[in-house]
Amino acid sequence: MKKILYPILLLFVIQGAFAQLNQTEGSKKLSLVNYAINNLYVDTVTESRIVEAGIRAMLEELDPHSAYLTAEEVQESNEELNGNFDGVGIQFMMQKDTCYIIQTIAGGPCEKVGILAGDRIIFINDTLVAGVKLTANDIKKRLRGLRGTTVDVLIKRAGEKGLLPFRITRDQIPVHSVDASYMVAKNVGYVKLSRFAATTFDEFVEAIVPMIRLNRMRNLIIDLQGNGGGYLSAAVGLCNMLLDEGNMIVYTQGRNAPRQEEFSGEKGVFREGKLVVLVDEASASASEILAGAVQDWDRGVIVGRRTFGKGLVQRPLQMPDGSMLRLTVAKYYTPTGRSIQRSYSEGNKAYRNDILDRYKRGEMISPDSIHFVDSLKYTTLKNGRTVFGGGGIMPDCFIPLDTSNYTDYHRDIVAKGIMPQLAAEYSEKNKQEILSLYRREKNFIEEYQVSDSLMTQLTNLATQEGIEYKAEEYETSKELISLQMKALIARDLYEQSSYYKVINTGANPALTRALEIIVNDEEYDALLGNKGKEKKR
Repeated sequence: MKKILYPILLLFVIQGAFAQLNQTEGSKKLSLVNYAINNLYVDTVTESRIVEAGIRAMLEELDPHSAYLTAEEVQESNEELNGNFDGVGIQFMMQKDTCYIIQTIAGGPCEKVGILAGDRIIFINDTLVAGVKLTANDIKKRLRGLRGTTVDVLIKRAGEKGLLPFRITRDQIPVHSVDASYMVAKNVGYVKLSRFAATTFDEFVEAIVPMIRLNRMRNLIIDLQGNGGGYLSAAVGLCNMLLDEGNMIVYTQGRNAPRQEEFSGEKGVFREGKLVVLVDEASASASEILAGAVQDWDRGVIVGRRTFGKGLVQRPLQMPDGSMLRLTVAKYYTPTGRSIQRSYSEGNKAYRNDILDRYKRGEMISPDSIHFVDSLKYTTLKNGRTVFGGGGIMPDCFIPLDTSNYTDYHRDIVAKGIMPQLAAEYSEKNKQEILSLYRREKNFIEEYQVSDSLMTQLTNLATQEGIEYKAEEYETSKELISLQMKALIARDLYEQSSYYKVINTGANPALTRALEIIVNDEEYDALLGNKGKEKKR
């Protein structure tokens, strides 16, 4: 009887202790439950695991973007946005439970010791890592480490009988924001941005200044398709390059967060000349801040599809163990007062399915399926055009999603990583021959054609990987597959931006339309409502 009474008495003691604390009823409950589990529960429990599960469950009741990150997740997130990390300098994928190197980063540790695209990592520091069901994250953990430290690997290389040993000295590896920058037409520059990170502003300036000075760039296309955002400061910095001095860029406001406004400053590299910004449903957060400011000030034309609609401000709250709470404290608003954030009133599940729902209701194919109520109408600040709020940035020129070349067969070979694997092997084997024929990247882009024999190798490799050959679907996707193979080969032979230079010739309809607009003064002015107004040239 005493044994039964003891837990009950302990529970009363716990309740009495918490009654003395200055806590809300909710926090008292949480503390009591946690204390009771630790002291009364039948089995041994890991407190940290239960606490983390409780935190995540609470945040799920708030909004889709408040989040809890473990210390490891915090580090990974910071590495991506800080613009660099310490590692060995490779891009890789897991192929049949083996780390397959797609590309070595130019000047990086792996390239310096002679590791090649197409190599397979079998051992890391005497530990077998091939064929043992490791994830890409497991491999990443083993390869990364503090700069100056070393890691030993054994490599399997095609044509070599045994394993090749390499000792790699880790170093700082840059994470670039500008994936490509080049003159896409006479007087027209193109910049592809993949994220808004700590280095984005400097990278952007380094990209466009040479085009202005050396190539007489007068007009600019900024490609934010697929750019999920990043740092607010990076978006503000880029807007400062584009907008007139004193223009509001964005403001934030929340229940406990007073309104804060950001304005463009004195100097901007590209405040004259025509501007087009490309967006799609994956353009989010900082991408939407830039697109919204450009649209609200009639500074440029937005081309593409409605953006994601993420306009919540997260405040990072560091925990003693290195974990972090990212709590939503405010919302982003464009200069006209439009909220970038789309509704999440129907719950997080419906919110996460929104992009799929857009596709189902036809929004990706035609703008006619998009309906805005009058209360969501806003007026731009210079030319008085009508723009819409309600979540995301609606483009001035709509580009339907082109699915004509996409099939299940294409999806399967992409998911299995067939193309980068074959492209890396082909490029390494034929590098000297191809470069002797196409010494300049420009010649390769204009003249090189993927051979039928290489395409046959691709379908054979896909079959070996368990992908059923579907002749009709292959023919439907053949042109796209060939273009993507050419782009991957160009990247392996020349540089990262070569990939986009090839892809943009045939698989970027938004860019094709942007070029038509930017070279046509009449259409550009009509889209911006510039008639009778002072024009940016």
